[in-house]
Amino acid sequence: MSAPEVTQITDGLQFPEGPVAMEDGSVIVVELAGGCLTRVRPDGSKERVATPGGSPNGAAIGPDGALYVCNSGGWTFGELIGLTIPDTELPHEHGGGWIERIDIDTGDVKVLYTECDGHTLIGPNDIVFDAHGGMWFTDHARREKRVHHLGAIYYAQPDGSSIREVVFPSDSPNGIGLSPDGSVLYAAETHTGRLYAWDITEPGEVERNIAGGAAGRVLCGLPGMQLFDSLGVDSAGNIVVATLVTGALTVISPTGEVLDQVLTGDLMTTNVCWGGDDLRTAYVTCSGTGRLVSLPWPRPGLKLNY
Repeated sequence: MSAPEVTQITDGLQFPEGPVAMEDGSVIVVELAGGCLTRVRPDGSKERVATPGGSPNGAAIGPDGALYVCNSGGWTFGELIGLTIPDTELPHEHGGGWIERIDIDTGDVKVLYTECDGHTLIGPNDIVFDAHGGMWFTDHARREKRVHHLGAIYYAQPDGSSIREVVFPSDSPNGIGLSPDGSVLYAAETHTGRLYAWDITEPGEVERNIAGGAAGRVLCGLPGMQLFDSLGVDSAGNIVVATLVTGALTVISPTGEVLDQVLTGDLMTTNVCWGGDDLRTAYVTCSGTGRLVSLPWPRPGLKLNY
């Protein structure tokens, strides 16, 4: 394990996730417990970008420069050993999740998708755009008393014209990413602590390796109580998975080898993105303590498509 110097940029955020590094040096984060998106300046100052309500989660810049956000529709939160922790059970009043487009300049919010083929989205979680302008996103789903809803992976167009379910079932899919050449899809399951990979055969489609479905291949699983949250991909093609309980970023090679675990000092380490002129600054959300931190990274992050 490595432990680089971690710099706190700001605190006081309400369960931040989904960091997006902007060209001006700021980082936009969602606040799940606040139902809002917040821009954090390099000096730690904060300003509201939008207040869509629900629980905005993963976010990504789309082809038109707007933010596309997975909104999981609302969580309840508790406290454990001084950390803010989300409840894995659906709130009583939960009516489903959605995918939304947010104008960064005006804060205007447009809901694009609430269901697919008659199935209500439960907990859209994380999102990534491919080079064709389509968006892959996970639906984490959740528990409802004794019923465990299964998650899925979807592919949709940012204009609201098309959505399809590509992978089902998946147990609590969370982080999602693409290999540098766009040929492999990665997704991390939270509660199984496993990272999966699929070969992409065409935009929005993966190799069908079982009758009627796409099971994916297990790329990596960690021993003990180590849960996977969101992920990013660096320029070398390594998958960097935010690892809960351990409080680390786990660096996994494209062949599934664990190369490193970079400690952050926060058990609820949930997301990572890269910024700076050379993309060697990792921005990390430490959700349990409401902080955004940064740390130097030995390789550049992967430049995103948009």
